[in-house]
Amino acid sequence: MDADVVIVGAGLAGLRCARRLTELGRDVIVLESGDAVGGRVRTDVIDGFRCDRGFQVLNPAYPAVRRWVDVGALDLKPFGSGVLVRRFDGLQVVADPVREPRLLAQTMRSGYLHPRELVGVTRWTARAIADPKSMMRQPDSTLAESLDDAGVTGRLRHEVIDPFLAGVLVDSHGASSANFTKLLVRMFALGRPAVPARGMKALPEQLAAPLGDRVRLEHRVESITPRDGGVDVQVDGTPLRARAVVVATDPIRAAQLTPIPEPTTKGLVTWWFEAPEPPTRLPLIAVDGRRTENVPGPVWNTAVLTATAPSYAPPARHLVEATCLLDRPDGDASEAEVLRHVGEIYGCDTAGWRTVTRHRVDAALTAMAPPLEVRSTVTLGDGIFVCGDHRDTASIQGALVSGQRAAEAVSSHLG
Repeated sequence: MDADVVIVGAGLAGLRCARRLTELGRDVIVLESGDAVGGRVRTDVIDGFRCDRGFQVLNPAYPAVRRWVDVGALDLKPFGSGVLVRRFDGLQVVADPVREPRLLAQTMRSGYLHPRELVGVTRWTARAIADPKSMMRQPDSTLAESLDDAGVTGRLRHEVIDPFLAGVLVDSHGASSANFTKLLVRMFALGRPAVPARGMKALPEQLAAPLGDRVRLEHRVESITPRDGGVDVQVDGTPLRARAVVVATDPIRAAQLTPIPEPTTKGLVTWWFEAPEPPTRLPLIAVDGRRTENVPGPVWNTAVLTATAPSYAPPARHLVEATCLLDRPDGDASEAEVLRHVGEIYGCDTAGWRTVTRHRVDAALTAMAPPLEVRSTVTLGDGIFVCGDHRDTASIQGALVSGQRAAEAVSSHLG
């Protein structure tokens, strides 16, 4: 045997699985086809700018993050608790009055704080925040249906909540599981989404560091075959043999290497621009609230990353992200169209902006359709296991939990 366990993929799930197995005394090899750890959680450094592949954030309130991540070492830079909303009459601020008291006056003037709709939002979120286990036992429906049933049907819903959650869920149609969305909203209520000062890549790098040379980069697994009480792994034409194999790749590759069906995934395109001056100095995500009238453009959220994390750019320079969703006909819009729409959202001239890079992520998230299945099996039989956020929930929390579950299942299998 070359190892007790071969783990295919060095994303968050695979790295957590490897860490747990080494804690349990197992001999582990992690094979990663890419040139760095992280899977879909990567950061490209271009001309001194830190550009995450896909607009990603880390919520330190996730239980798995609190348990298995040294959050302090990441030097997190939190976003503000609110959003900027483009309307025909200007750019409005809607913020949490408790966490953002300095923005209270602007929030009060926004016109979104209608008592009836606020009562509906409270009704919609209350059980998830107070008793998530009880909430998960309730019948599930789509996000859109759930908000309708709660009476959240006014401007706050259509101009703020819908476009904001569309970017979070990579779902512009409101078809995602309401129960899953409520779990995410609960995490927003308990913690401030943030980015590490060195970019999102700092998270997988921290998980990988104790594994040392157990992680082998640029090793592509071609096939996995159970044989004679073990598993044969073909790696770039070279065979490896292990007592068990964990497939911790993205869901599409996992379906190619194992018998599991390929799940439905959702994609996005993220653009990164250098701006001569920041269009806002508020560390808030901006959305276009005019979508109730028409579809003005391809951008579903945008943010000045350097207003949140100045370390994302060289000193005195400014980095802006913009995210488009591939479930829309204009999801793969041109640079000119994206810049036009970002300029409309912020009310600024983008003629002098420079594109730093663009990332297209076709399988950014696994679709979380109702009824929500929180966990899928990680044990496939014959010494083969699988993990990833597609086996739990489409989130960093789901990836870490799934890796832990797979490690425990492997350990039990090995005896």
